[in-house]
Amino acid sequence: MFRSPLTRTAAGIAGAAALGIGYASLIERNAFTLREVTMPVLEPGTSALRVLHISDLHMMPGQRMKQNWLRELDRLEPDLVVNTGDNLSHARAVPAVVQSMGNLLSRPGLFVFGSNDYFAPKPKNPLKYFRKNHKRVLGDPLPWADLRAAFSERGWLDATHTRRELEVAGVRIAAAGVDDPHLKRDRYDTIAGSPNPLADLRLGITHSPEPRVLDRFADDGYDLVLAGHTHGGQLCLPFYGALVTNCDLDRSRVKGPSQWGEHTQLHVSAGVGTSPWAPARFCCRPEATLLTLVAAPRRDAGSDVEQGHTSSSEHTILRG
Repeated sequence: MFRSPLTRTAAGIAGAAALGIGYASLIERNAFTLREVTMPVLEPGTSALRVLHISDLHMMPGQRMKQNWLRELDRLEPDLVVNTGDNLSHARAVPAVVQSMGNLLSRPGLFVFGSNDYFAPKPKNPLKYFRKNHKRVLGDPLPWADLRAAFSERGWLDATHTRRELEVAGVRIAAAGVDDPHLKRDRYDTIAGSPNPLADLRLGITHSPEPRVLDRFADDGYDLVLAGHTHGGQLCLPFYGALVTNCDLDRSRVKGPSQWGEHTQLHVSAGVGTSPWAPARFCCRPEATLLTLVAAPRRDAGSDVEQGHTSSSEHTILRG
């Protein structure tokens, strides 16, 4: 049967789209990746600190591949684990999250929560993500308090609207966090002010990297801020990157390390999971990040701070 060039072109486009959707939902969504980043943020003379940054698990009870991969992260032997929220996507997912964290819960840890710890995801028009001020659609309440209790009972510290000081691997850390800015639950004034000047690392923690919150951390003198929420854009284009960030952060900072202000560095995790209503990733693999924090160059009196070099690499790990 004769088909016109236009018909053949349309069929080819439809076929390519189907292949892309299949790849994004079946392959890349499960191509879990360990990213390794070195960041010079510690006080001069401080020994290196290995921090595992985990975010956006969006856990469902039956996601065995994701759960198995997360359990293996303890083999990295991090000095500190930081979880920046959105752990849940189901009312019965708390046991799966706790079991997935496994022995990581026996290591020093800090956490804050995100919107999908408090409320279940709901289906929504994806075009809404291109409108920054779209109306939030919240699902049923999730058992965040049970997850908080489980994390706390194992020794992780809730940094939500709280200043924390701890020593890990000989490194003195002054940490503080806020509740999820995406839901406008952040109350930065509860932690406002300069962190302990004797600390080797001044660490800020938030789920959504909203510039208004990052500015406050930077103004108060924090060395590093960790965040998640963006999923790295989740659906990205080759040679272009993320289409949206789902917050007021610019696309160039949607994942990985970047500079924020003069003296503060930012790391945004692309996250491990996706909403069950949008189970696909394209050109943006699910990830956890092992941050090796090293001493920053010494400041010369009367001169600007000389920033050290930040480097990164990634390793893809597929587990059945």
